[in-house]
Amino acid sequence: MATDLPDMNISSRFPKEMKKWTELKGENSWTLFKVIAEMVYGFEVLNRVGPCISIFGSARTKPGNLYFEKAVEIARRLTDEGYGIITGGGPGIMEAGNKGAFDAKGVSVGLSIDLPFEQTYNEFIDADKILKHRYFFIRKVMFVKYAQGFVVMPGGFGTLDEFFEVLTLVQTKKISRVPIILFGVKYWEGLRKWLVDTVDQEAHNINPQDMDLFHITDDVESVVYHINDFYGARDDRYKHNYEL
Repeated sequence: MATDLPDMNISSRFPKEMKKWTELKGENSWTLFKVIAEMVYGFEVLNRVGPCISIFGSARTKPGNLYFEKAVEIARRLTDEGYGIITGGGPGIMEAGNKGAFDAKGVSVGLSIDLPFEQTYNEFIDADKILKHRYFFIRKVMFVKYAQGFVVMPGGFGTLDEFFEVLTLVQTKKISRVPIILFGVKYWEGLRKWLVDTVDQEAHNINPQDMDLFHITDDVESVVYHINDFYGARDDRYKHNYEL
């Protein structure tokens, strides 16, 4: 009798020989020491810095662009409120965030990353607060551990990665809840709609209350108010987001 069932012979379901790496570098085991050194240096520098706000956004945004100028203003206002500013240390929105902190004579931190198209850091970072990273995952640890809130300006894959990284950590309670603010209603509204309509209501892959974990606005003062209101009634106020 004919059948469409696959051949259940075990030997036919597995390759006869395991695939092999094309190249195996002997120094891979030593990479751990580079990782440790990068993390230790970052901790030593940032442990001496007070509560900060991390600002994410595109490296491609030019001075004069609406979001560049708004990022400068947001950083300046948050500096006036007593926060330091952490950015990725590069151009675009990162430069805008550091410039706002620099102009307001506040703490300006840059967590740069070694990329083929981004080799330098902007001029508005405090000289003793420039951290040069080889590894993205260590850079993310520094972004999250020392920030009391996150302002996400319009950006690309890197910005989305950073936003969802923080959102996931809060949702899964791996870090305490912190203010997460998306700036630019027109830019972010499509993402919010997709999360509600598709991810929540159609696929049920998140809970409806997860949408309350972030706030979208076009108003600089709303950013400042949202962060101040979040911390205003708390006695413990400012702590590192997690211990390693």
